Amino acid sequence: MSSLKEIAESYVTKQTLNVADLDKVFLNLPMEDRTGTDSENREFQYKVIVINNQEYRVPNTVIEEIQKIIKLRPDTKAVKVSKTGTGLNTRYSVEFVE
Repeated sequence: MSSLKEIAESYVTKQTLNVADLDKVFLNLPMEDRTGTDSENREFQYKVIVINNQEYRVPNTVIEEIQKIIKLRPDTKAVKVSKTGTGLNTRYSVEFVE
């Protein structure tokens, strides 16, 4: 049985990355819903894709941009997501990859 100290030393905080952290995003990846809590203890919903047990958050604005690309190119298989800014000033751009 492990001690509290041993567990604390090897503990890795669970972190949700952002879809912009990926080189490209394949559109056939399944999405999952998550619930989070903000600094004021208010719950909020968000979507993630899971790759190799790592969660990548997919903002609604990215989903909207992908929708526009699919309308123009229904055969789209993958996109590249980039972001600028931080916090409420974060802006996303989505580009067709393949």
